[in-house]
Amino acid sequence: MHTLTKLEINPLHEIDACVILMHGLGDSAQGLKPLVDALGLPEQSRIKFILPDAPMRPITINQGVSMRGWYDIKDINLAASSDMDAILGSEAHIKDLIQTQIDAGIPSERIILAGFSQGGVMALHTGLKFPQRLGGILALSCYLPLFDALPEGYAPIQTQTPIDIQHGVYDQIVPLQAGKMAYATLKEAGYNVSWSEYFVEHSIDAQQIYTIRHWLLQHLD
Repeated sequence: MHTLTKLEINPLHEIDACVILMHGLGDSAQGLKPLVDALGLPEQSRIKFILPDAPMRPITINQGVSMRGWYDIKDINLAASSDMDAILGSEAHIKDLIQTQIDAGIPSERIILAGFSQGGVMALHTGLKFPQRLGGILALSCYLPLFDALPEGYAPIQTQTPIDIQHGVYDQIVPLQAGKMAYATLKEAGYNVSWSEYFVEHSIDAQQIYTIRHWLLQHLD
């Protein structure tokens, strides 16, 4: 298995927490870096950010053009388009990133998985299955790969892990209902999950950035 290329953003002070932040389809670590910059975390923050690049792969719905993607999307109907083989492969990459941070001395409870769109799907899928308690899961404009079902092999230890799902009301790429279904599925299963909506399309606005900043500091400060 090839190692993912990644961008690491280190704090000025000694690291004691980590956010692994994953981009959406066709984007990159560099494309997502402005979000980290916009968070404007305090100078005394000790949070490290890792932004991995998804592998290059042909995307069926985009006429087979190759681009960075955590998995293929075969149909506009996302519920019928789950490329589970690739999702499991990407999960293995992300689990390796988490484990590397744990081996470097960061407790799993001080690691947050976060992502936008496909990256959010991977944050949810991988986070729910990771066998050690995480510090949180932040899922932006995304869904569960199986929509109304938890992933096979989910880890009950994550039940109390804070999970925040955010979605744009006018999202035409990942419908609002897909995000709501993820929230309802997790809520019904007893997870510590929160939900918020923003008057945006498939994007992140200034109000949302403020909310993300507050949420990260609440769980890692």
